Amino acid sequence: MSVLTRDEAQARAQILDVQRYTVELDLTAGEETFDSRTRIEFTVREAGDSFLELKPATLRSISLDGQPLDPADLTGNRFPLHGLTTGRHELRVDAAMHYSRTGEGMHRFTDPSDNETYVYTQLFMEDVQRVFAAFDQPDLKAVFALTVTAPEGWTVLGNGIAEHTGEGRWTIAPTPPVSTYLVAVAAGPWHSVTTEHAGLPFGIHCRRSLAPHLDADADEILDITRACFDRFQEKFDEPYPFDSYDQAFVPEFNAGAMENPGLVTFRDEFVYRSAVTDTERQTRGMVIAHEMAHMWFGDLVTLAWWDDIWLNESFAEYMGYQTLAEATAFTDTWTEFGVTRKGWGYDADQRPSTHPVAPDPADVPDTASALLNFDGISYSKGASALRQLVAWLGEKDFLTGINNHFARHKFGNATLADFIDNLASATDRDVHAWAGQWLRTTGIDTLTAHTAETDTTWSLTVDHHGTRPHRISVGVYDHSLDTQHGPTPLVLRERFTTGVPEDAPAARPGRRPALVVINDEDLTYAKIRLDPTSWNTVLDSLSGIPEALTRAVVWNAARDMVRDGELAPSTYLEAARAHLPYETDLALLQGVLTFAGRQVAGRYTAPEDRPAALATLTALCRDLIRRTEDGTNPGLRLTAVRHLIDAATQPDTIQGWLADDTVPGGPELDPELRWRILTRLAVLGATDETAIAAALEDDPSATGQEGAARCRAALPDPDAKAAAWDAMFHDDSLSNYLFTATAQGFWQPEQADLVRAYVPRYYPEAAQLAARRGPAIAEAAGSQAFPAHAVDADSLRLGEEALDDPGLTPALRRKLTDQIDDMRRALHVRDAN
Repeated sequence: MSVLTRDEAQARAQILDVQRYTVELDLTAGEETFDSRTRIEFTVREAGDSFLELKPATLRSISLDGQPLDPADLTGNRFPLHGLTTGRHELRVDAAMHYSRTGEGMHRFTDPSDNETYVYTQLFMEDVQRVFAAFDQPDLKAVFALTVTAPEGWTVLGNGIAEHTGEGRWTIAPTPPVSTYLVAVAAGPWHSVTTEHAGLPFGIHCRRSLAPHLDADADEILDITRACFDRFQEKFDEPYPFDSYDQAFVPEFNAGAMENPGLVTFRDEFVYRSAVTDTERQTRGMVIAHEMAHMWFGDLVTLAWWDDIWLNESFAEYMGYQTLAEATAFTDTWTEFGVTRKGWGYDADQRPSTHPVAPDPADVPDTASALLNFDGISYSKGASALRQLVAWLGEKDFLTGINNHFARHKFGNATLADFIDNLASATDRDVHAWAGQWLRTTGIDTLTAHTAETDTTWSLTVDHHGTRPHRISVGVYDHSLDTQHGPTPLVLRERFTTGVPEDAPAARPGRRPALVVINDEDLTYAKIRLDPTSWNTVLDSLSGIPEALTRAVVWNAARDMVRDGELAPSTYLEAARAHLPYETDLALLQGVLTFAGRQVAGRYTAPEDRPAALATLTALCRDLIRRTEDGTNPGLRLTAVRHLIDAATQPDTIQGWLADDTVPGGPELDPELRWRILTRLAVLGATDETAIAAALEDDPSATGQEGAARCRAALPDPDAKAAAWDAMFHDDSLSNYLFTATAQGFWQPEQADLVRAYVPRYYPEAAQLAARRGPAIAEAAGSQAFPAHAVDADSLRLGEEALDDPGLTPALRRKLTDQIDDMRRALHVRDAN
């Protein structure tokens, strides 16, 4: 299949205007295909040749202005249109289209809980061609009018209000002008909760089997939706541009969510069927706010080409966190951003595949290369850059510039240059220079603090390794006699703002403080290094820092030092063991424990030292469980229980929990905890197929199917490994979610000898799989199925040799490049310690 190049898109946009798509979809044609009939009304400005995109199972007919064209002219995914004359034209296309099992195009899912079937579209980038014929590029916006024929008993959702006109036929209100990739349909016997707000119909929807769980959280989801909607209406001058606001929680969704106008689709793991922490609820709220921000930035005003995808995602990421904090009870969102999302950006920015937040257009020549930029740079680093811009520019001027942008480009397309020009129109500051320094460069600056003192004053200097200007807060802390906040509490003496590198150091009154934290409010994007006195204070008193966001900045500094080989993994674990028992912020606790388990114990610690590292984590989790015996912090207790399960090196304790169906003192086991325990028991060789089958009989849901696949792949048995490998790499029937679950179970550090022979097989077979099954499975093969546990020179050599294969698909090559660089870093950390 041909990918669309930027040059081709620009050439097509010069000669075509597209006015309207009228699309008829028939979902009653069977389990493998659906019928798709499309009428496209367009105008040719300059006579010449062009093409239409389509990926049919069967192309039945195609006509231009009533004259039939030969379906055999379809080559790959392109149908040529030769000799187009100036003026109005009409294309008609009749095709049968394949349903998807990989979350691309029209995904079809049958719920194993009740055998009900659901379908939904995910048309991002270039997948509209899997559903209907289109001129598939973001700057050829048009009106879309869809009708859908669905089985009786189904409900159809779309970008506009859907009306059931009888006999399974649904008519969806035409959209305003939107891009092809934003069209959405979701159909099935949905369970729905509907309401009205601001004169518009609002709805939330899920599979029927999840109905009790959606109902339990419906008030929370809708309250967040309404609060964020109202806050965006206050921030933005342009009113909400669509006729309704539906949120559908759909199965086997590849992303977190998708910003389809009027019909946002979410992965349905956000409908919680097991206990979750408040941090996880906050994350769901942030995603709701993030996708709603896209209604303006992405849907109302859309990028012209995919080099500006960061404009969509960075803006929505920043607005999601900021607006959730302003509008809801989740007021501490930036701590979670700092301890989880920011590390995603930092890691991506230190790999060979890094790129500027706003890449040069020449570096995004086609859709295949554009798809690779949905990463920690476009989301996390971009949002961090915008947060720094707001700190420098001021929120008032920032919003004025944003509103200028919406007013000038509504229902149209815009570029980075347009965005910067509109920001510049609202301020006297040199936004163009800022953009050049922040958006067009790669890598992370490092800010290193140095303190000095006299008898009556102290001073701070900041060494700046990098090129970007930074506006930062500096937190100054002294030891406190208050012992209610950890064994060695600290108190804020002052917080002041400074610039790097422009401000000269100034003497400040008093003795040198116990702790100086640069970037104290986490307003910039940079690695920080503390001065020696401050670092010693941190080792003793990290849990005594009064504000969670400051603790996040310090934990991130420790994380960076481990990754750079400057701090021993064992020292990081000792700090966690000393300070996490006093931690009150759930996001921090989850973030630090996750890094400690997956990276420190999982990759940065040599195999012979791994048991000791896991023992440290287990002891830490036991401390946290003891601390929460009074039931005052169930989220903290749940987090500790999860991580104790994952770190267990002996089965006895967690086997007892499974047998009793509860943790002593709580929580009672729910499906998530049961499958988590069973997976760890499988890794340890303390369960078998009989127990897994019994668990699946008790929980036959989609999540249960995934849990069983994960457990079976984790069994330390040669036949189980062979069956899992064959399912992943040779049997192409696994859905995207079952592939991921199987991959998650397969590689285990405890089973390195058992799976050693599979490591050299991985690279050629992953390459073949990616070529057969496409980008979504390629991404899963490169991220989830990669042998990340195998940190050694031979594995590194195999990986580097694999990258020499010119036939690797772009999606798999990017993932392998990142994974192999992470392996190289892990080896460096081990060697340094």
